[in-house]
Amino acid sequence: MNLPKKVKIVEVGPRDGLQNEQQPISTEVKIELIQRLVDSGLSYIEAGSFVNPKWVPQMAGSDEVFQGLFSTGGGFKPDVTYAALTPNFQGFERAVSSHANEVAIFAAASESFSQKNINCSISESLDRFTPIMEAAKSTGLPVRGYISCVVGCPYEGEVDPNKVAEVALRLHEMGCYEVSLGDTTGVGTPGSITRVIETVADSVSIHRLAVHLHDTYGQALANIYASLQMGIDVVDSSVAGLGGCPYAKGASGNVATEDLVYMLNGLGIEHGVDLDKLIEAGWFITNKLGRMNGSKAATALAK
Repeated sequence: MNLPKKVKIVEVGPRDGLQNEQQPISTEVKIELIQRLVDSGLSYIEAGSFVNPKWVPQMAGSDEVFQGLFSTGGGFKPDVTYAALTPNFQGFERAVSSHANEVAIFAAASESFSQKNINCSISESLDRFTPIMEAAKSTGLPVRGYISCVVGCPYEGEVDPNKVAEVALRLHEMGCYEVSLGDTTGVGTPGSITRVIETVADSVSIHRLAVHLHDTYGQALANIYASLQMGIDVVDSSVAGLGGCPYAKGASGNVATEDLVYMLNGLGIEHGVDLDKLIEAGWFITNKLGRMNGSKAATALAK
């Protein structure tokens, strides 16, 4: 089988997984979750978001989370990326002052979704990132790019893969070292995901691409497997399957990191994560939230 020998897992639970929770989550709980995830062997953690608290109240304390992580034990754990989502230059400056060692910017492949999500067109959103890219380049800070709605949009329906490729190329040319393709509504199937990756890979190297696939229709693992066969070796996931998208109705449910790791184990693909410790981290946060664990592997292994 044409599968990678090793996969890098981008853990988005502390940001994408928690950002839509209505109940208060203390800084201490967020920090402990991140530390547990790092202890499980995850080397890339999306730890927070420097968006306007008016839009995403749960991320209002991201400064304190990063500063707490940085001060605990004298700094961040070596060889671990603690990334922050930065929608504008003000957010970028906050991320830098909070010691984030990587930032992420986000665009969409759908004009309607871009307007609903960040109140501007796709082109305008990309223009907003120019000062971030310039500042990041001058400081040597890596920048990762996200594209939402690469398969379908809750407002426009099916999305043209060529539009995805256009946005991916623009992000790549701006300086993003990697572009994550997001199936925000989870409508993708192995067929449609394969078509998107094939189209985008004509413009941006497959080794510069990642996937961020939601499980709304129960297709995430199948779609990830199809992506791996295409040559993708970076996958975004969320511990306990936490999270979704507030602008995409019914799109609750990132793919659970535990389920991803279980599948990778079965395929003999290296990833560096201790599944038992990861499962413990998932139960830790779901117990704190008082909600069901969205990982089928974690639930099955707990019985």
